[in-house]
Amino acid sequence: MRALVVRGGWEGHRPVEATSLFLPFLKASGFEVRIEESTAVYADPSVMSATDLIVQCISMSTIERDEIAGLRAAVAAGTGFTGWHGGIADSFRASSDYLQLVGGQFATHPSVSPADRTGDETDNFLRYSVTMTSLGREHPITAGIDDFELTTEQYWVLHDDLIDVLATTTHPVQPWHPWHRPIVSPAIWTRQWGDGRIVVTTPGHSLDVLENPNVRTVVERGMLWAARTASAS
Repeated sequence: MRALVVRGGWEGHRPVEATSLFLPFLKASGFEVRIEESTAVYADPSVMSATDLIVQCISMSTIERDEIAGLRAAVAAGTGFTGWHGGIADSFRASSDYLQLVGGQFATHPSVSPADRTGDETDNFLRYSVTMTSLGREHPITAGIDDFELTTEQYWVLHDDLIDVLATTTHPVQPWHPWHRPIVSPAIWTRQWGDGRIVVTTPGHSLDVLENPNVRTVVERGMLWAARTASAS
């Protein structure tokens, strides 16, 4: 099995350090791992057709037309695609083809009360719950994981109905926010695209979140579940 780790984009999400956390797991799980520092590899059909799993950690940034076309073709042909937080759910904002592939896009992360803001990234760190859905309680990625809490960025996600939601998070109504009812966002989801499987885990802003036992378990199980299946070979 071959895994392709593609990393880069906004340095605030520590793409090198974050992906390096999972390299030992991939190798121990039998993957031959190739690391690329840009999306140019997506345009190489010989590499993509031989790849069983793509782990992407590229926040924001841009992608060329031939690169997104290569990524979409590979996933449709059976290559798995996974990642966490902004590295997959806040990538290539200007590409509607990418957004359609992934099925959900980061919109914002609500802040703490104005009175509690200090002007750094912790202004967006909230204590929130990740709540398993009925599907999530049975799915191989999340089975046996109870609802859990995190203090980090809580992603508000715009999404479509083709995703299969394994866990959600709810944005409450607060006096300093303009919405007037609680908003439920997917926190962990899968998506079938052609013969390929996609897994998105929205927690993962920082290394300590990725090292949370629940988050790390979801990410690692997601890698194994997304990897090319025998029927897609």
